[in-house]
Amino acid sequence: MLYFVAILGFSMFFMHPASLSISLICALTYAIYLGGKKFVRMGLILMLPMLIFTAVLNPIFNHQGATILAYLPNGNPLTLESSMFGIAAAVMLITIISWFSCFNTVMTSDKFIYLLGRILPALSLILSMSLRFVPRFRAQIRVVSNAQKCIGRNVSSGSILQRAKHGIRILSIMITWTLENAIETADSMKSRGYGLPKRTAFSIFQFDKRDVIAAIYILICTAIIITGSMLEVFRFRYFPTIRHIGGDFPIFWTMLIFIVYFALCAFPVIMNIREDIIWKRIESKI
Repeated sequence: MLYFVAILGFSMFFMHPASLSISLICALTYAIYLGGKKFVRMGLILMLPMLIFTAVLNPIFNHQGATILAYLPNGNPLTLESSMFGIAAAVMLITIISWFSCFNTVMTSDKFIYLLGRILPALSLILSMSLRFVPRFRAQIRVVSNAQKCIGRNVSSGSILQRAKHGIRILSIMITWTLENAIETADSMKSRGYGLPKRTAFSIFQFDKRDVIAAIYILICTAIIITGSMLEVFRFRYFPTIRHIGGDFPIFWTMLIFIVYFALCAFPVIMNIREDIIWKRIESKI
């Protein structure tokens, strides 16, 4: 959780091309590692068109910048600076989406309950139930839709009125299922003693030495990056001309801060690859 808070915050506020490139590459690599072909398919269908659309949209409406590349049919200039800013904004958007995809895969409902269950039990319960509800709802609506299709109530064929009628019927079934499921969940929680004083909480997670080392590593990298940000290492200007306007530091220190930023972004990928290598080594000895 600490890692995702740090990395999402940095990805949202740093507009330097180097930091955007590092965060994008690491986010895509980690998302592909976790999601595989499913994420690649989502990237080609959803994120690639979004990237192109966002990058093209900005220079059409934003005409700031000193370097004029051409003139649009309406007479407004097409500038290099607005085009580069559009690309940077598009890269940031895709990066955030990719990191949130990794976040949804890694931070499961049981982890939220472990983190917030003792401090904010009601909030942790709401978050875990919300995260669990979406995939369950999607799976159930697929089951209901297939069942309705078998009896001739298909939402993808027939007239517009018929498809709308079938869709409303499926929606009505899903609302009924949701309300019944909520009642069953409430009864189950009540029978298990939820809300009673001095109620204990079970968790399979334990904060051990590995977590201490990982937390120290994340905090050190975060502190170095925040220090670099305060010293304006990540400061970059797109208007009126493209220019790095960060602090006047030797190139060695600037490169060192960007290396630390890469080490933080690539941390989960490196750890997962290391665990895969260890696991395959153990398997080979069996």
